[in-house]
Amino acid sequence: MKPSIPKGTRDFSPTEVANRTYIINTIQTAFETYGFQPIETPSFENSSTLMGKYGEEGDRLIFKILNSGDFLKKADDQLLSEKNSLKVTTQISEKALRYDLTVPFARYVVQHQNDITFPFKRYQIQPVWRADRPQKGRFREFFQCDADVVGSKSLWQEVEFIQLYDTVFTNLGLEGTTIKMNNRKILSGIAEVIGAQDKLIDFTVALDKLDKIGQEKVEAEMLSKGITEEAIQKVQPLFTFNGTSLENLDALANMLATSVEGTKGVEELRFVINAVNELGLETANLEVDVTLARGLNYYTGAIFEVAAPQGVKMGSIGGGGRYDDLTGIFGLKDISGVGISFGLDRIYLVLEELGLFKSVDLPKPKVIFLNFDASTDVLKMKAIKSLRKNNIKSEFYPDLGESNKAQKRQWKYVTNRAIEFVVSKVEGELFTLKNMNSSEQVSCSLSELIDKLK
Repeated sequence: MKPSIPKGTRDFSPTEVANRTYIINTIQTAFETYGFQPIETPSFENSSTLMGKYGEEGDRLIFKILNSGDFLKKADDQLLSEKNSLKVTTQISEKALRYDLTVPFARYVVQHQNDITFPFKRYQIQPVWRADRPQKGRFREFFQCDADVVGSKSLWQEVEFIQLYDTVFTNLGLEGTTIKMNNRKILSGIAEVIGAQDKLIDFTVALDKLDKIGQEKVEAEMLSKGITEEAIQKVQPLFTFNGTSLENLDALANMLATSVEGTKGVEELRFVINAVNELGLETANLEVDVTLARGLNYYTGAIFEVAAPQGVKMGSIGGGGRYDDLTGIFGLKDISGVGISFGLDRIYLVLEELGLFKSVDLPKPKVIFLNFDASTDVLKMKAIKSLRKNNIKSEFYPDLGESNKAQKRQWKYVTNRAIEFVVSKVEGELFTLKNMNSSEQVSCSLSELIDKLK
C-alpha cells in the first residue's frame, strides 16, 4: 500500500520549514515588541470547552476524539440502532482537537485568573484543526498566530492591533494589505431597525458570505432562514456602500439613529478610525466594511479581517475582534477581551505567489570532516567536540569512503549542502582545512582551526 497523509494536511520540506520559521519569527518579534507574553495550551480540550462556542457551523467542523478503550460500551443501544450520530457522539467522545486558540485562551484565563496580572497581553503560536473541505489556503491542520488582551475595555487596544497588523505585514514586505473593520453592535443595530433582532446570528452569518457568494445568494440564504423580504429591502444600501470610511460611518449613523446599540457601535468605530488616521499606517490600508460579520458567536464589538494585496486570490490572512463576554461562559464575568490572529499558512502562500521570500539559509554545519581514513575517526570526533564547545557547527560524515566513487559521494554531499569548510585529512595533530568558496587549503593545529572557523 502506497503511504499517504490525510487530506487537508501537508509535509514540509527543510526549505518550507525555514520559510515558515521566518514568518513565525517576524510575527513573534512584533508581538513581543508590543508587550505580549507567550503561553501554550493543549492540542485537545474537553468537548464541553469547545462545543457551542462557534455556532452550529463551527461545531460541525470540530474534530472529535473517541474515548479510550471500548468507546461503544457506554453508548445507548437505542441511539446506536437509530444511527443518531449527534447524540451518540456525546456518549463516545469527551475530548476534541482545538478549533481555534481563542476559546482555549478564555478557558486558560478563567482557570489561572489568580495568577494573572490584568490587563493580560498574551500571544500564542500553535496548530489548530478543522474538519473543513480542503482547498487552496484552507487546510484541516494549520497554524494560528494569535495576540489577545483581556481585562481592558479601552478602544486603544483596537488601535494598537491595527498598528500591529501593519507592522508585521510591512516587515514581511507584504505591502498593500487591507485591514477591514466593522463592529458587531452595528450589525445588531441593523437587525434591530429592520425588525430581525431574533435572527441576528442567521443575518450576520449570511451577510459575512457576501464577498464569497454574491448578493443574490446571500439574500436567498436570509429568506431561507426566515428573514422577511421587507427586512432584506431595508438593508439594500449595505450592499453598495462605496465611500470613504468616515463617509460610510456617517451613512450608518443616519440609518441607525433609532438604535442605541447601533449608534454606540458607530461611535466606537469612529474613534478607532480617527485615531489610526492621526497616527498613520506604514503600508496597510484601513477601511470600514459593513458587510463584515465573521460568523462567530462570541464577537461583541470590533471585528477585523485582513485581505491580501489586490491581485492575489486568497481568503483572509488575518482576523479577530472584541469579545466582551467570552470568559463569562466559563464563569468569569466582566472580563473584556480583544484579539487578532495571523493565518500563517495563507500568509506563506501569498508571500510565495508574490516572490517575497528572502533567501533563507537552511541549518547546516560550518565545517564537515570527511571520512577517508577510519584510523583517524577518534581524532576527528575529539576535534568536533572541541569545535562544538566553541559554538562552531560541525559535522562528521559517517560512512567510510576509501574508493574514488565513495569519496566523490562525500564531496557531492558537501556541494549539495553548500558547506563552507571541509577537513579532508588528519595527520598527527594537523588538520587539512579547505575553504570551498576560495578553494584555499591550509594545514593547521586544532587551536588554529578553531580561530579560523570562528
